[in-house]
Amino acid sequence: MSTTPPEPDGPDEEEPRREGPWDAILRAMLGPDADGVLKDLSARGELPDLGSIGFVGPDGTPLDLEALAAAAGIADDPQALEQVLGQIKRVLDSSADEPVNWEIAHDLARQVAVTEGDPSVSDADRREATAAFSAAETWLDTATDLPAAGGPVRVWSRSEWVEHTMPRWRSLAEPVAGSVADALVAALRTQAPEVFGAGEAGAAVGGQMMRQLGSAVFGMQVGQAAGALAREVFGSTDIGLPLIDGPGVALLPRNVVEFASGLDVPVDEVRLFLALREAAYARLFTHVAWLRSHLLGTVEAYARGITIDMGSLEDAVRSIDPTDPEALRDALSEGVFSLETTPEQDAALLRLETALALVEGWVDEVTAAAARPHLPHTAALREMIRRRRAAGGPAEDTFATLVGLELRPRRSRDAARLWAQIAEDGGQSAREAVWDHPDLLPGPEDLDDPAGYAGRLAAARTEHADVDAALAAIFGESESSADDGPASTDQTSTDDASTDDASTDSAASDDAGTDDEPGAAAPEHS
Repeated sequence: MSTTPPEPDGPDEEEPRREGPWDAILRAMLGPDADGVLKDLSARGELPDLGSIGFVGPDGTPLDLEALAAAAGIADDPQALEQVLGQIKRVLDSSADEPVNWEIAHDLARQVAVTEGDPSVSDADRREATAAFSAAETWLDTATDLPAAGGPVRVWSRSEWVEHTMPRWRSLAEPVAGSVADALVAALRTQAPEVFGAGEAGAAVGGQMMRQLGSAVFGMQVGQAAGALAREVFGSTDIGLPLIDGPGVALLPRNVVEFASGLDVPVDEVRLFLALREAAYARLFTHVAWLRSHLLGTVEAYARGITIDMGSLEDAVRSIDPTDPEALRDALSEGVFSLETTPEQDAALLRLETALALVEGWVDEVTAAAARPHLPHTAALREMIRRRRAAGGPAEDTFATLVGLELRPRRSRDAARLWAQIAEDGGQSAREAVWDHPDLLPGPEDLDDPAGYAGRLAAARTEHADVDAALAAIFGESESSADDGPASTDQTSTDDASTDDASTDSAASDDAGTDDEPGAAAPEHS
């Protein structure tokens, strides 16, 4: 006799949603928050509404991540999925909370730097560089009052340049990258709180993902640019900012030789000219104590005011075809958002542009003065370097895109003319005295009219002298009133009378001395 199976007590349980490859990718990206987000997705039986945050195809329809996975061969290829997950995990794990993924930046910079080969520096390279710097310091002693920087002579390969300058790229890129990340997360929380369909928790998770992915993108951009620069630079000061801390000079022999190979100038002469420039920069950054912090502080002042044009961001994302890897790569390298500048940022940019031009112009003028008696091709080399610095290159363009700042001294020729005018009017000492304080630095109007700089400086000094005289008169009068104040109450009337008589005599004596001063001073001015 057959027995009928008992009916289940409750309703049929709904089968759990089958996880696909994008669930695994989301787990890798979301980390500890993955279960909560995926549970919400499972309850709804669907992936996040990517259209709500702007991720749509060219025709305006939301992206189908499952279809993209299948088209890419990930859905049916466990090995491909494992590779994708491994890459995502590595990127996000190493990003941590930093605005730039420096592990990616470092590794990519090393890879790009050695693309065309990177032989180790030979003993002959070191001897030639050391001899060039020794001659350069001797020649510079006659061209500037600033003494030699001291410190070591560094002779680097391209990889070594990356290793030694990466800390400076960190200080340059992090302020802007951090401001951009904060702005993006703030915009995400206010304009797309429904990210991943998990309410406030989902918005927080989305913000963290934005920080991590943005950190990776910034890391790739910094790494690409630093690696490309390593194949172009001659030392540690080519971009106009000090890339190493402390005194010392550096030279990259391979880059020097490659640069000289395209010129009709002996490589020894090219090496000496470039050593002069590096040593001149080193003297300036070493003995003008405020200059480093002034330049780097200007970059930070710009970064603090970063805001993002969300309209441009949405337009850029909607115009990208996510199925086209080339378009995605170009968008990331060119920047998918635009920055809105404030008046304060515009002022910071103008200060930075002027300061970079003044630094480059001073080095240009001093190097030419030091090289002219010794190097027959000084004029040609000077013009070549001027054009190279003004034009920049792909690496400098990348940094301009990354941080919104251009490190090219656009007005270096004007600055060189200004320094030459100052030296002509007052000599080397007057030229070097301008670096005594940042308030003494010439401004854009001085670059426009170098010949009028001396007159404007004299007028400013007269105005300051008038203010100082007025302040001295005010405070001198106050001190005089304090000296003539009432005597202590515990003095006897006899003491008071004596004090009054002494004060009267003293005042009369002072008046007599004052009357005599013009007559006494006259012979000194005659």
